[in-house]
Amino acid sequence: MILRACLFLIAVVLSPGVARAQFQVCNQSFDVMNIAIGLDVKDEFQTEGWWTVGPNQCANVIKEELVSRYIYIFAQDVFGQPVVSGTTQMCVSPRRFSIRGLSECWSRGYVAAGFIEVDTVKTQRWTLFLTGAP
Repeated sequence: MILRACLFLIAVVLSPGVARAQFQVCNQSFDVMNIAIGLDVKDEFQTEGWWTVGPNQCANVIKEELVSRYIYIFAQDVFGQPVVSGTTQMCVSPRRFSIRGLSECWSRGYVAAGFIEVDTVKTQRWTLFLTGAP
């Protein structure tokens, strides 16, 4: 009986079906952050959001192995004020979203936001730590 239980635990631990985060964003600030990402999907940029990440917590925003070298991140606080922003303009929406394309955000009913570019150096897994400090 004990041998059977040990074999079961070993099989569970070594199981290849266990999902691992491939791009994780960790909030090291004192504020709750709402995270949006941008990435190249089949030769067209796409933005997705929101992941709400509390202080000292992490969110798995991409669960597959990374295929794009660059991932784009935008974060705002619970009041909608940018906490992490950059110069790459992409579309976001006030509610949960998945938006294809970067242009004409306003005419399509979205808002343009400045994303930062994260170079993952072509690795398959990456963790980004956000402090919220400028």
